[in-house]
Amino acid sequence: MKLSTKGRYAVMAMVDLAKYESNKPISLADIADRQEISLSYLEQLFGRLRKGGLVKSVRGPGGGYMLSRTPSHVRISDIILAVDEPIKATRCKTESSLGCTGAKSRCLTHDLWSELGNQIYLFLSSISLADVCESRVLGSSGEFWRREHELIDAAQ
Repeated sequence: MKLSTKGRYAVMAMVDLAKYESNKPISLADIADRQEISLSYLEQLFGRLRKGGLVKSVRGPGGGYMLSRTPSHVRISDIILAVDEPIKATRCKTESSLGCTGAKSRCLTHDLWSELGNQIYLFLSSISLADVCESRVLGSSGEFWRREHELIDAAQ
């Protein structure tokens, strides 16, 4: 599964908003500069985020965007789904009961990829903006991979 720039940029922008917001709106131009994301692309994403109820806009001088909930109540999965990014690993169309093969049946590995999509969704649902802002994301899997690479390097 590959997360598109739409999902990645939306998460980056929301983390930026959570990190720099201090009871006053943040301009998209500021986020665009800090995160090196096109302003016009951010405008499109924030339209979807606002429609999804994750941000609110403030018009006028000193206007911009604010989170509509506290960072601990915004899940990463909420952000990705708000910008219409599917969280799935199968090639089947979600709205179709037809399978992913030319014979309109499920491929042999459909259940494997479907469950992977479910696990990714569960993982992203378990992480809040606050978790990312406070560097609480790296868990035991990061430690596992570090140890594995140390063992491989030592064996060579």
